[in-house]
Amino acid sequence: MEEPDTPELSPLPEPLLSSSLMTARAVLFDLDGTLADTAPDLAAAANKMRDARGLEMLPLDVFRPVASAGARGLLGAAFGIGPDDPDYATMRDEFLANYEADLCIETTLFPGISPLLDELSARNVRWGIVTNKMTRLTEPLIAQLGLAEVASCVVSGDTTPHSKPHPAPLLHAASALGVSPGHIVYVGDDLRDVQAGKAAGMMTIAVAYGYCGTGPAPQAWDADCIVDSPDDLALVLLRGSL
Repeated sequence: MEEPDTPELSPLPEPLLSSSLMTARAVLFDLDGTLADTAPDLAAAANKMRDARGLEMLPLDVFRPVASAGARGLLGAAFGIGPDDPDYATMRDEFLANYEADLCIETTLFPGISPLLDELSARNVRWGIVTNKMTRLTEPLIAQLGLAEVASCVVSGDTTPHSKPHPAPLLHAASALGVSPGHIVYVGDDLRDVQAGKAAGMMTIAVAYGYCGTGPAPQAWDADCIVDSPDDLALVLLRGSL
């Protein structure tokens, strides 16, 4: 399917653009729910487990809000269990094996993301990906999405000793980019993305078009900016001094 053209830089609704974003020199993106709609394949991995147990399939809408939480979120939605459950580790391994086997069947970049990334690259803006997804899943997925050769850096959930909301992955990415954290924007669809970005000293954009979890709404995350669509995200990023 052909991606839409990069949106024209029409006036931004106020107060969409924070003046602090105008100092940005690089952009980091979360993956699931921010760049890519991975929920269908994550849901399929969980539903495969339900089917194996003689349970009915659950609709995608049940899984979509928790898709950014990975195995913990999907297993919680599918079976009502958490990391403290004695069967959790075994079921997590089963879920991850299912997901790894069919990693990019229905997963796609959100409409408008591909032209945004192309425009950032055309402007020589360094951009990268920081995700909590483990390396064994991240690397093949971004390769299949066509991002592996164009991202300036990729940091997975097991790249550093800590994952988001800890700032370590973002600081690792900043070092890889060679850009001070104060001049980087981190874009994500989960509260922990904003928490990690702020802890790292970065500017933050919350994408309300993403999965967003089941907790407080993005308006309560204290991000520097909230956008409702990839087109609005493009307008914010391309309006700055990037």
